[in-house]
Amino acid sequence: MNKRTFLKNASLLSIGSLSAIPALGRWADAVAAYPEAAGGSDEDYWINIRRGYRLKPDYINLENGYYCIMPQETLNKYEAHIREVNLQGAYYLRTVQFENKAIAAKKLADFVGCSADELVITRNTTESLDMIIGGLDWKAGDEAVMAEQDYGAMLDMFKQVARRYGVVNKVVSVPANPQTDEEIVAVYEQAITPRTKLLMVCHMINITGQILPVRKICDMAHARGVQVMVDGAHALAHIQFKIPELHCDYYGSSLHKWLGVPIGAGLLYVKQEHIPRVWPLLAEEGKRHDDILRLNHTGTHPPATDLTIADAIDLYHTIGGERKEIRLRHLQQYWTDKVRMLPHIVLNTPAQPQRSCAIANVGIKGMKPALLAETLLKKYKIYTVAIDNAAAGVQGCRITPNVYTTTAELDELVKALTEIGG
Repeated sequence: MNKRTFLKNASLLSIGSLSAIPALGRWADAVAAYPEAAGGSDEDYWINIRRGYRLKPDYINLENGYYCIMPQETLNKYEAHIREVNLQGAYYLRTVQFENKAIAAKKLADFVGCSADELVITRNTTESLDMIIGGLDWKAGDEAVMAEQDYGAMLDMFKQVARRYGVVNKVVSVPANPQTDEEIVAVYEQAITPRTKLLMVCHMINITGQILPVRKICDMAHARGVQVMVDGAHALAHIQFKIPELHCDYYGSSLHKWLGVPIGAGLLYVKQEHIPRVWPLLAEEGKRHDDILRLNHTGTHPPATDLTIADAIDLYHTIGGERKEIRLRHLQQYWTDKVRMLPHIVLNTPAQPQRSCAIANVGIKGMKPALLAETLLKKYKIYTVAIDNAAAGVQGCRITPNVYTTTAELDELVKALTEIGG
């Protein structure tokens, strides 16, 4: 049986069935052996990827932005780590726990292209970035720049430091359909004054999927003496980049999204020279002020989650980062191209391919996002999330496929959007 026949036969298995789980080793081998030329539209390859997931058959899951389901191979390894830690108990926690976490952090640092001395494993993006927002030495009258489209938890933290220290928050709005990068850079630049201390920017806006020109924004801000903190919750293992290439000062991300790590792992990058200036979220004495681990005290934490980071990175490389990004962008464009020109449709994501990847946001004119999400689930068995953020100018449902999503499933979405309000 040749490889192509094997893949087609494999796709006939009940998707996500438990019977497929013992074959995970063969699944991974087939994925690794597939030609590098396999692209975003090669359905044979991506159906084989789908075999590695156990999926609930009750609905089409198009809400992978909040949490990306782990493939069974990663899940199995995670369960094995849990069993091993439980077997060793306190012995594990008191002997090799921190050594193993350091090994995982080093592999993660290599993955994002920075020094291990500049990165720690946190619990999620919110913890990472709130540590920076709350940990800087703010003075009354200092200013911070952010956008209406930024994530609510970070905006809330900025509001807290404003109340606590007298910080002035300057909130801008990112254009929904920019024609150039410079148009976006100018929005942030116009908000900077001599009092500006920190600028926050999304790498990928969570409610629309728009990718921002982070490096250009960082270079502009640095030229004016302003540090930049990047919310990369949705970018890591979604689009290809290395953190140092962005020229940012701080970067936070969640690993339970596109890298497929269990819930409870994120990362914080702090440029070496800034480490001594940040107060940790939880106190950690006895370490040098320039030691990044000073910012990493969390108390007792599930170590199996950290151990699984290495497994998820290995699987990411097996699939191929470039190939994954191409597929995710293909999936988004596959459905958005079919509905973008319909008169009753509002797309809140730029049409230019380089300005988004998997995530897009769609609305129906005259229809509340909550009702659209409810209709998609109840009538069409499609699960999404409603986004109703009038301040940010975004009202619609966020549609987020993953690598296991098929174009046939997206055809169901197109059918639903065509019929609803049409």
